[in-house]
Amino acid sequence: MEIGVPKETKDQEFRVGLSPSSVRSLCDSGHAVFVETEAGLGAGFTDEDYFQAGAKIVTTAEAAWNRTLVIKVKEPLAAEYPFLQKEQILFTYLHLAADRPLTEHLIDSGTTAIAYETVELANRSLPLLTPMSIIAGRLSVQFGARYLERQQGGRGVLLGGVPGVQPGRVVILGGGVVGTEAAKMAIGLGAQVQILDINLDRLAYLETLFGSRVELLYSNAFQIERVVPEADLLIGAVLVPGRRAPILVGRSLVEKMRPGSVIVDVAVDQGGCIETLRPTSHTNPTYVEAGVVHYGVPNMPGSVPWTATQALNNSTFPYVLKLANQGLEALASDPALAQGLNVRNCQLVHPAVREVFADLAV
Repeated sequence: MEIGVPKETKDQEFRVGLSPSSVRSLCDSGHAVFVETEAGLGAGFTDEDYFQAGAKIVTTAEAAWNRTLVIKVKEPLAAEYPFLQKEQILFTYLHLAADRPLTEHLIDSGTTAIAYETVELANRSLPLLTPMSIIAGRLSVQFGARYLERQQGGRGVLLGGVPGVQPGRVVILGGGVVGTEAAKMAIGLGAQVQILDINLDRLAYLETLFGSRVELLYSNAFQIERVVPEADLLIGAVLVPGRRAPILVGRSLVEKMRPGSVIVDVAVDQGGCIETLRPTSHTNPTYVEAGVVHYGVPNMPGSVPWTATQALNNSTFPYVLKLANQGLEALASDPALAQGLNVRNCQLVHPAVREVFADLAV
């Protein structure tokens, strides 16, 4: 099969769909891989690395896109819509629930679109979302700590405090993978940490993990209204697979936070769980609203592309190889991969996405 790897076009997105090691394995299996020139440069992989792995280096995005199977990291942007075509399989992160224009273009193009974030195992885990959730969760505290610095517009709070001065308070909405990893980082820095979640079983598990180092709270409106105003760093870590994230923190509550506090909403690519948060970019990552610093970069792992590309490939490659070897028949043989199918034959397929765009689901 011919496999295309275009260069990512999202702002400062330096990850790449396939690493040279993945390319070599595909080529050794008899497939032809076409990599757009400099596609891997931001992640530390040169054209020569890909050439030595067996890839053909192409000079235009169109030449990489014009293949049976296209492997990306992030969703196609408007400039890439013309490359979408019938008889093509697109395998990447899509997050369609928060992107109606892309959803409409995928339907119109006839492209078969499989989303990393909705590939789901029988135990309900999301194997292709997890590695990036781990990275984003850890980065949320790293970035949050940075923007709490006064020079960055923050309150001037050191999350770990010092002897004689209390540490900063980190409030995490959601105790899944992102929330857990954020808590690990915050604890490591010495912050006071609170996690809110609606899943009691998950809270019980987190207790075995963190003990008394984290305050674990059942999430409801009362608790959220109580803890958010006291947060130095508020992290949104809510995930509803395939659907928009629910708004848990309204504007009026954000206005009760102290000036210079910081919000990092990792759920921004699914619409965000904080009303005042809107998508930003690595070039312009923050803005101030109601006196609070907001960070809403939807592709946070793109800031650590060397790590993130390899972590992503470790998880995606087995599925990429199945698609390369079997084509769309791989969906029938692998139930987890089938869960990733979002659009096929000009129709919305994934139930959650169909629910969001009921008017498009005909």
